[in-house]
Amino acid sequence: MGVLKDHPELVLFVSLALGYLVGKLRVGPLTLGGICGTLIVSLLLGAWTKAQVSDDVKTVFFALFIFALGYMAGPQFFRNLNKKSLRFFVLCGIELVCVLGIAFGLAKWFDLDVGTASGILAGAATESAVVGTATESIGKLSNLTASQITEYQGNVATAYTVCYLFGLITIVLYTSQIMPMILRINLRDAARELWEKTRSSGSLEADERPALPGMVGRTYLVTTADGRTVSDLQDHLDERVTIENVKRGSKILTVTPELELTLSDLVLLVGRRANVIEAGRLIGPETPGVPGLDSPLASREVSITDKALDGKTVDELQRANPEFLQDGVYVTDVTRGDTDIPANGDTVLHRGDVLTLVGARSGLNKLVAKIGSVVKNDATDFIYLGLGIAAGSLLGQIVVKFGDVPLSLGTGGGCLVSGLLFGWFRSRSQTFGAFPPQAASTIKDMGLAVFIACTGLVSGPQAWPLLKEYGALLPFAGIAMVLIPATISLFVGRRLLKIEKPLLIGAIAGQQCSTPAITAVTQVAQSSVPLLGYTITYALSNFLLPLTGPLLVGVLGH
Repeated sequence: MGVLKDHPELVLFVSLALGYLVGKLRVGPLTLGGICGTLIVSLLLGAWTKAQVSDDVKTVFFALFIFALGYMAGPQFFRNLNKKSLRFFVLCGIELVCVLGIAFGLAKWFDLDVGTASGILAGAATESAVVGTATESIGKLSNLTASQITEYQGNVATAYTVCYLFGLITIVLYTSQIMPMILRINLRDAARELWEKTRSSGSLEADERPALPGMVGRTYLVTTADGRTVSDLQDHLDERVTIENVKRGSKILTVTPELELTLSDLVLLVGRRANVIEAGRLIGPETPGVPGLDSPLASREVSITDKALDGKTVDELQRANPEFLQDGVYVTDVTRGDTDIPANGDTVLHRGDVLTLVGARSGLNKLVAKIGSVVKNDATDFIYLGLGIAAGSLLGQIVVKFGDVPLSLGTGGGCLVSGLLFGWFRSRSQTFGAFPPQAASTIKDMGLAVFIACTGLVSGPQAWPLLKEYGALLPFAGIAMVLIPATISLFVGRRLLKIEKPLLIGAIAGQQCSTPAITAVTQVAQSSVPLLGYTITYALSNFLLPLTGPLLVGVLGH
């Protein structure tokens, strides 16, 4: 034990390793997850070793976590600020009012300290970020002694652990098992029915891939096209395919519009499968791949920056830019945020979407200059990242008084707001401020895990007295603070807002920011349809719930 006490960095990483191991344990459909597992292990190790970790470590890693969280959610958050998503925002408002009201009511009714009340709020709302924002706000209360601040910050972690466990179980079972029974639906059938009703032609589920790729290259032996020119063939097919190469005997010919095809030429066509097959009927029989005839195609990921293209379909984009057909450039993939969208002709594009273009290099370069810019996402832009976190930290220092109650976002809330703004601004062109998704996800997970481990180690020694004092209240609070807002949202969402049932269940999991809940729901539904509701409320709640920590601390602390 002496080694662990003298080397806090050792006990910190032991907490992470054992915590994530505990988090993998499964009981039926439930797993605690790495964050809750880390908090449990760090509380136990903290009580045993009394290891001390600098508060600066917590602050730095929490700032990294909360900024990365905002950065990743920013584009989707601002994209959802529209009339179509307004009804889902009502659900987030219900969640916000309910959890704040219940936490405040429990604090007054049972005379809870500000730390315990904040921990109940964070745990029952299953939002780990509230632990950080509330803990930081408690440290800024001027009417508390240093020992009281330490005690109350420790109570945040302890109350969070117990309430999170019971809140997690409740939201997972309630959304995946009980809500479908209340709504009188078979979730799997309802999700499939809604998908078939709303899907675009050719759209795929998240776990589906086309059995046949959309864009192909094929070689044909010229028979029926003997004597026809390249331009004649391409005009006949409305320039929907490109003749990339022609081989005559052992020679590869230069393809020009005036080139006349002769009997037994070998022709390489590139384009959409249906169009290439149609073109093949005009040329002659298809042949196996011919050595030396293949032509390399360049690929570019291009972010749409032209405002005029916002709201246009893929077909409209291609018609407005003749270079697509003239130079044989094709849209093979569309990515919006971290979601892949089928590149169908009727797919509606928005500014910030990333198109994967495939075709001849010269044609690609001309198109990129017209519709957008090449995405730069190969390495993290630490200038942009550092400026964003610095701006968030400065924003968090601003104190606003409502009457006699001082309120501030703190470093956590400030970095969350700056993350949202910096992430959204980056998504407008994606030529600067690169923060690759995998890197952002790693920073987010690592930042939260280290922060939670530090919090647990510091809070461990005073965890047991709090559990003895409020042992029965904490599980009750965890269950009640899930059931009450979720039930109200279920009624309002269905009766008043008329949200489709599978989307509503997903949206309620999202308003609770519960990834385990939506995982269980999609498993029951065997479909990603509930995710369509989840992503909207999750993005908004991820922004609003962390701000409830400073708000509750400001009111109760005063």
